[in-house]
Amino acid sequence: MKIFSGQQMRMADEATMVSAKITSLELMEHAATQIFNLIHSKLKGSPIMIHVFCGIGNNGGDGLVVSRLLLEHGYNVKTYIVNFSDNRSKEFLSNYDRLKEIAKNWPIQLKCEEDFPQFNQEDIVIDAIFGIGLSRPLMPWVVSLIKHLNTSRCFTLSIDIPSGLYPDKAPDNPEGVIFANITVTFQLPKLVFFLPTTGVYTQDLQVIDIGLDRNFLIQNPGIGVLINKNEVLPLYRPRHKFSHKGTYGHCVIIGGSYGKMGSVVLATKATLKAGAGMVTAYIPECGYEILQTTVPEAMVIADCDDELEEITLDFKPTAIGIGIGMGTDEKTVNAFGEFLKENESPLVIDADGINILAKKPEFLEKLPEKTILTPHPRELERLIGEWKDDFDKIIKTKAFAKQYGCIVIIKGYNTITIFEDQLYVNNTGNPGMATAGSGDVLTGMITSLLSQGYDPLHAAVFGVYLHGSAGDIAAQKTSFEGLIAGEIISHIGAAFMELFKTPNGEGQRKK
Repeated sequence: MKIFSGQQMRMADEATMVSAKITSLELMEHAATQIFNLIHSKLKGSPIMIHVFCGIGNNGGDGLVVSRLLLEHGYNVKTYIVNFSDNRSKEFLSNYDRLKEIAKNWPIQLKCEEDFPQFNQEDIVIDAIFGIGLSRPLMPWVVSLIKHLNTSRCFTLSIDIPSGLYPDKAPDNPEGVIFANITVTFQLPKLVFFLPTTGVYTQDLQVIDIGLDRNFLIQNPGIGVLINKNEVLPLYRPRHKFSHKGTYGHCVIIGGSYGKMGSVVLATKATLKAGAGMVTAYIPECGYEILQTTVPEAMVIADCDDELEEITLDFKPTAIGIGIGMGTDEKTVNAFGEFLKENESPLVIDADGINILAKKPEFLEKLPEKTILTPHPRELERLIGEWKDDFDKIIKTKAFAKQYGCIVIIKGYNTITIFEDQLYVNNTGNPGMATAGSGDVLTGMITSLLSQGYDPLHAAVFGVYLHGSAGDIAAQKTSFEGLIAGEIISHIGAAFMELFKTPNGEGQRKK
């Protein structure tokens, strides 16, 4: 599913009105009716009190339509107009007049804090104050209104976007944003829903189809893609019955140091579990017995020290994952630099490999095209510098990825893969995966997919999805708190099987 910017959504509205020969008012009626249908299907005529807060633009117009439809179906509704300006959209004014024709009590005007209503905790609030067209900071009394709504503890539904959020930049005042229990957004999701500092404003997101012009949606690439099962299924490469272990590559996991061999164990196990034909762990001498006993399926090459001081291979791997637990000792840094000079295999770089690149930026020029970097936030900061907010982080990461021709994975709840101008926003995973070793497992899985012949971008996007899916399956059995990295590995196979489950739960795997 594509992710559009606020400007692109406005252009989609315009294209729809032209192609369908409808007015903005008619499009608003259709969109708001879809919101009403969703609410009505859940409430089924319940006598609960519903408070609808409308701004004076088109988002407020949506709210007025919803208010009218709720009243027409017998619901208890109070409608409030948040008068933050004297300017009103014509669509707002038309729907305001239509609402007054049927409302026993006309909409209540709010102009200051003294006008704020009181609620019962069991009431419902519908937020239609600001939409994606918000373009300036909120007036202080409107911020106070939003705080008042947030502290009411009423179930809150936001129309299109929680009021106070911009679609494409960070909010001016983190306290001046609605905390929505559910946001019902139109046609396509917005990036703001998936970033750490702005995604917290909605607990549940629902995307509803309002019939925007299909040609426009297809022909415009958007700013990103939300990755669900439908997006990754076409990436899957089925196995052939006459294949053998050599068909699926011989990859190498390079890393480890004294006291940090567990990371290599996890990455190596994940590489095998995700389908690599053969795996060699290249490690310091101190980890030889650990790897041989914990991962008997893997081969091991050991350096002659407790730190990696030389990285040389007498064969060309199909893919290499490097950096996990490697340390940043001077001799390891030098070995890494020499390795990059000679290497011609596709690369995944994680952990201390990224830290070394940050210390030695000249090494970045030696990376093969489409090298995949998997930093956690602090490692990313060392690479690109500090950022002022999540949007700035994405801008700087895009610039970095373009400069060095690499793929950067920003790990988090909605992990984002960045290549050139596109964002691939993952929609699997859970808070239980915020645990030691989870990133090592991801490195192994992506390296495995590379070794099996996946294009680097596909390996990154597919690997992130499978990693999150395995974590979701594991968390159903262990809880978030009880989830450890080893259990993510144990459920990689189940994550592959999940790809082919039909709605009735039966598997339908490709041959």
